[in-house]
Parts: sequence; structure tokens; C-alpha cells
Amino acid sequence: MTHVWGFLTPVPQENKAAYLETARKSWDLFKEYGALSLHECWEAEVPEGKLTSFPMAVKREEGEAVVFSWMIWPDKETADRCGASFETDERWKATMDMPFDGKRMIYGSFDPLFEA
Repeated sequence: MTHVWGFLTPVPQENKAAYLETARKSWDLFKEYGALSLHECWEAEVPEGKLTSFPMAVKREEGEAVVFSWMIWPDKETADRCGASFETDERWKATMDMPFDGKRMIYGSFDPLFEA
């Protein structure tokens, strides 16, 4: 069964190109570790909520966009091996200069319930 990593990230609008470059560089390593696909989606229409919303979840600041991302893995074991490599594979350091506030990024690991 496939496995999914999901992310919400607040990125300064002015850093869109830098964010894309970071995603492209990171993808080579993720793919090497077995990821099947990566989807990076830049905010198009993300309304503010009254109780909860994407902007509220990441504490979006003026001039920032919310980026919604997910990565598909063949299984959880493969994803976990990649996650463990963040501590052991020195090549990840070249991808860690992120053009956003990582403290406000939200991420999680998910098992698909339904796919069509």
C-alpha cells in the first residue's frame, strides 16, 4: 500500500523561485530514496477562516503564500528509511537552506484511505 507525506508551508511570495529550486534539488534525493512523486502546489485561492483555515494553520503573515505539498511513497517502510537518512546522508545538507520559516511548516505521514 502506498504511503503519503503531506505538508503545509508558509512561503514569502518573493521566495517562490527559490522555493521551486529547493524542491527540485530535494526531489533528486527523495527519488533516489524511493519516492514515487512529489506535488508542490502554490496558493491560488486560500481563504481566511473564522475557526480554522490553511492560513491560520501556518500562521501566514503578510506577503506569504501557503504551499500545499504531498509526496507519494511505495510504502511506509521506504518513507521511514528516507526520513532516517536526514540524519545520516550528508547530501541532505545542500537542500536545507529553505526559503521559508520552517517552524511554521506543518507535516505528517498518512496511509491512503481511498484513491480513485
